[in-house]
Amino acid sequence: MRPALLGMHGRKNPQTKKSAKEELLRDKQMLLHEIRSAHANWVAAQAHFEFALDKDQIDYAIYAMEAAEKRFEMLIKQAKRLNLSMIDTDRLLEV
Repeated sequence: MRPALLGMHGRKNPQTKKSAKEELLRDKQMLLHEIRSAHANWVAAQAHFEFALDKDQIDYAIYAMEAAEKRFEMLIKQAKRLNLSMIDTDRLLEV
């Protein structure tokens, strides 16, 4: 047990438990915002690819699109590890 979680005489501090739940809720909310932002960036990168004209622009658009896709996938994996589902999104964003 981490010392920060222990109160007087080695007992758990009830306020710490509540703040840990609040911190997890904030983390999930931030993750949802990051996922939405990453998806928007991925869609924008795909649009840039559609309008790329020369070889350098196409290369850059592909690079940007792949990077945005990888970031989106990474955030989705992180959400799965936290057992975060789309059903939770409305409830989490209301708070």
